Amino acid sequence: MKSFRIRFRRKALGILAIGAIAAVVLSVRDGGFWSEISAQQTDYSDEKVVHLLDEPRHRTVHNEGNLYLLDVQVNPGDTSFAHVHDQPILLTTIRTGAGPANGPVRAIPEYYSEPITHKVSNDGPGLLRIIAFVNGGDGVEGNADAPSGMSGDPDVYNPWFRSYRLELGPGEQTELQTHDNHTVVVQGSAGLVHVTRDDGLTRELDAAGEWEWRTPGSSFLVRNMGNAPVIVAINEGRE
Repeated sequence: MKSFRIRFRRKALGILAIGAIAAVVLSVRDGGFWSEISAQQTDYSDEKVVHLLDEPRHRTVHNEGNLYLLDVQVNPGDTSFAHVHDQPILLTTIRTGAGPANGPVRAIPEYYSEPITHKVSNDGPGLLRIIAFVNGGDGVEGNADAPSGMSGDPDVYNPWFRSYRLELGPGEQTELQTHDNHTVVVQGSAGLVHVTRDDGLTRELDAAGEWEWRTPGSSFLVRNMGNAPVIVAINEGRE
């Protein structure tokens, strides 16, 4: 039923492309101040309109069932195709056109019931990059799927996503944690990070925007191997 709903919505692109004018503004933290990336929704009836998952700047880098991880990159001066959002999305911003953003996390669950069609542009001077987590399912109510080994409340929590944004000092590591949902560890700032399973197998992340996908029930910890603080986001897709 879930996959049918996605296919059905893709068939409706021609209808969704003609919408009321509305502005969508993504505000992201960038070195101590807030900058904005504007995406304008308008009438695209005379243009090519694609689904989010088919827009070439929103590149799918991993997929598990109804969950999609996208590496969104928009070059300075470039504008995306008009594209439809009809699934909740979690955005971990790596760079704005103005420079490094250090991994703020924001969810837009409203797309589930209020699809939009828009374009995304980047005025530069640098690359715009976002690691986006898309959930094509119907979400989960309640908190029975809460992870173990996490201290503090999540920074984002809704039926589709749970996210923790952490700053780890030099040599600092998290507790061993276990998540009941598919989980993505995203490095949000420069540095060197190890994601280590309970059997000792380690994946090294060495740049902002690097990520590691963990399957449900797979215990792991995250350690800062560098000599400066590093930001990591631990993002769950709730199914």
